[in-house]
Amino acid sequence: MIDGPYFVLTVLGVLGTGLVAGVFCGFSTFVMRGLGMLPPAQGVAAMNAINVAAVTLPFMIVFLGSAVLCAVIAVVTFVLWPDEGTVELLVGSALYLFGSFGLTMVANVPRNDALADLEAGTPEAAAYWPEYVREWTLWNHVRTVASAGAALSYVLALT
Repeated sequence: MIDGPYFVLTVLGVLGTGLVAGVFCGFSTFVMRGLGMLPPAQGVAAMNAINVAAVTLPFMIVFLGSAVLCAVIAVVTFVLWPDEGTVELLVGSALYLFGSFGLTMVANVPRNDALADLEAGTPEAAAYWPEYVREWTLWNHVRTVASAGAALSYVLALT
């Protein structure tokens, strides 16, 4: 069984990736659905406000901190190559680093930036809004599953 500082890292990995999965799950299951029901001008304005509000210290500590923690767990696992939990630790790290953090950078953030460049009440914003909601939510589903999978993999490494 994993113990000592390695145990603490893994438990923190479970906590961080699980918290991020919960945030993403909330967006996938009801926030984006609710925003999508709004008239486009209101939906665009609300999502742009959410995207600004999301970049706060508490969320960034959890989101970026989990990425750093997953990278540390992967490196430590490669260096120590423990007898138990190696596969689970590496899978958990890869799921979060690529499926959550990486996907955020290549799929969700560019869509957020494109939305931020549009004036909420314009025809361009109204035309882009349904596409944005559909595509952003699709990629968010993937981020949700990847983050939850990372948490589960870390839990399995502890058993």
